[in-house]
Amino acid sequence: MITDFVFTSQSVTEGHPDRLCDTVSDAIVDAFLRQDPTSAITAECALSKNVLFLAARFASEAVVDMPELARTVIKGVGYRPDDFNADDCTVVTSYIEQAKTAREIDFSGLEDEHINRISVSHQTTVFGYACRHSPDLMPLPISLANRLARQLSETKRRAGIAYLSPDCTTQVGVEFVHDAPSRIDSITLTIGCDAPELPAFTQIEEDLRHHVINPVFEHAPIKPDNLTRMTINPNGPYLRSGPSTHSGMTGRKTDSDTYGSFARHCGSALSGKGPSRIDRVGAYAARYAAKNIVAAGLAEQCEVQLSYSIGFSGPVSVYLTTKGSGIIDDREIRKRLLRHFDFRLGAIIRDLHLQQLTQQQGGVFYQKLPADGHFGANSLPLPWENTDKAELLAK
Repeated sequence: MITDFVFTSQSVTEGHPDRLCDTVSDAIVDAFLRQDPTSAITAECALSKNVLFLAARFASEAVVDMPELARTVIKGVGYRPDDFNADDCTVVTSYIEQAKTAREIDFSGLEDEHINRISVSHQTTVFGYACRHSPDLMPLPISLANRLARQLSETKRRAGIAYLSPDCTTQVGVEFVHDAPSRIDSITLTIGCDAPELPAFTQIEEDLRHHVINPVFEHAPIKPDNLTRMTINPNGPYLRSGPSTHSGMTGRKTDSDTYGSFARHCGSALSGKGPSRIDRVGAYAARYAAKNIVAAGLAEQCEVQLSYSIGFSGPVSVYLTTKGSGIIDDREIRKRLLRHFDFRLGAIIRDLHLQQLTQQQGGVFYQKLPADGHFGANSLPLPWENTDKAELLAK
């Protein structure tokens, strides 16, 4: 087994068309949940040059102007009109309104007997992962790549760098020795440039080091060294960005939404799905379980797999592996996991308060997840990032 290697993960900023489509889709989810927390909603978005496509299926008492909401979200990112004009773009919609079912109820106070009668409507296999690479128990490559992406967006908003586009990508390579992060092998930033006249490349490089790279690595567990390869726009400046140069679609950035391909993830999109969709909330429940196992000191890393079939209230199989890092046998850890975690759909919604989060956070919760991150360090209180069951698992 190879234990010395370099692993690289990538992320994108909030203005990347794929990430923006995720944000629009989750803004629609929030809009329904603000008015009706029992809503069932699935929303998808696609962007191309001056064209916006929205598709939604919903069962809800809410009334939402989805095109206007999407325009508002896109305008907030800050594209130049030449890259995408949200006020002027063509909008194509496809809506399907459905009747409410047994899933569209308030789960907050449901008893176990009722939850047993609520089955999942999609079959899926989801994964959760945690490890000791970073304080938030996330793989270090994706943790750093996501932080760089967030810092780029913050820099555009607050540092007054006019040439910085909302559409940028980041990449971080970490060298591992004996399966543990050892050093930063490479850092790559590819930025779009939104100005007719650009400063000298040396100025761009200095700005990004000062405003982006240095702040992110100031408190990182491992910092760049003299041998770290730092690359900025290896093919030169991108003078056009956003949908004018490449299209976007909901669900195409699942690797950076999850573990940066360091661990397995379900192929389904996380964004654009309300709390009744097991392929979203099951991934949150699996991460919650894996993180508590690692936080309990039972293993250096842990992967939890949950498989669901239509017609069942809970998973038809639960698989757990610590990849040889557990201090006790994996079978014993699995027993403790099943003793303290309830992976039924209704229990996940109830125990993580997934229907109430939007209203609890002032009307916006899910919309912030694509740019801020579904897992790990986040400005939001993510219930699936809590380690409140670590002590129970350790006993």
